[in-house]
Amino acid sequence: MTAPPNRHATESHTPDSDRAGSNHADANDVKQASESEQITTCQVCGSTERELKFEDGPYKVYTCTSCTFVYVTPRLTGQALLDVYNETYWKSDNPKERGYADYAKESALYLKTYKKRMKLVSKWLPQPGRILDVGCAAGYFLRVAQQHGHDVHGVELSEAIAKEAIESLGPDRVYNGFLDDAVKARGWQEQSFDLITIWDVIEHVPEPQGLLDSIRKLLKPGGKLLLETQNVESRLANKLGKLWHHYKHDEHLYHFNPSTIERLLSDCNFKVLTCGSAYAGKYVSFGFLAERAGRLGKIPGLLAKPLALLKPCNLYINPHDEIIVIAEPK
Repeated sequence: MTAPPNRHATESHTPDSDRAGSNHADANDVKQASESEQITTCQVCGSTERELKFEDGPYKVYTCTSCTFVYVTPRLTGQALLDVYNETYWKSDNPKERGYADYAKESALYLKTYKKRMKLVSKWLPQPGRILDVGCAAGYFLRVAQQHGHDVHGVELSEAIAKEAIESLGPDRVYNGFLDDAVKARGWQEQSFDLITIWDVIEHVPEPQGLLDSIRKLLKPGGKLLLETQNVESRLANKLGKLWHHYKHDEHLYHFNPSTIERLLSDCNFKVLTCGSAYAGKYVSFGFLAERAGRLGKIPGLLAKPLALLKPCNLYINPHDEIIVIAEPK
């Protein structure tokens, strides 16, 4: 999943002394002033009334007091935001702050996760249909959906990871670039997809309304949108506060809860059919658990270090701090 700086995609605090390995105080994280912008207005309701949730180096995280939407300021723009999703995003030396330790190396776990999630997909799309995955990354969901007989297509902005999706599914199945450009290049007609998925994407997109508008036009009457994002009001997020692992400010521009994601979808002429966390769990390696524990500080990181010795092992976990929404055009 990736997001563009100014156009919607085709397709994570504490001060340094409180967190091991934090580097947010480095001015390079916000690049130059010309490559970032201060955000003063809520993207969901338009209000400028807000309450500071916490500060993390140059970043501030606010809660809109009108609708409870949570957003980050300042925000990278232009090429600086695009550069977040380069090769080092998918194999990051600091995944606590940005990207993944080794996305491709965990491919078997992503495939295993999507095989489990196909139970939810099949509930809403019981017969083989036409699927578009926006922000498809390496195409793992599309591979699983294709095995279930679906006609699959994907769009991914990051060239670094789109290459893998193209190699596995073919250049006719995956477009590297923006969604609107993909529509033109592929000649996709309006109302031509049965299901469009955006797994962990919406929080990366500066202008989600534009993305949702394009998606709505592409859905057939009765077609479904499947959206996954983090839940900033989950029990885990509230318990961990600024240490919550989804606070990654360069990439996660927004933090939704069930109320704000439903409001956004309604404003974009979608009717929410269901919203929950039952299928939002993932298969993860013990190495991943050790890395995330390190985010909580030096002591938790040291205590969890032995887990790294069990890297080949994995388990399914669902902390219920993410939500999956099914919606359809009104």
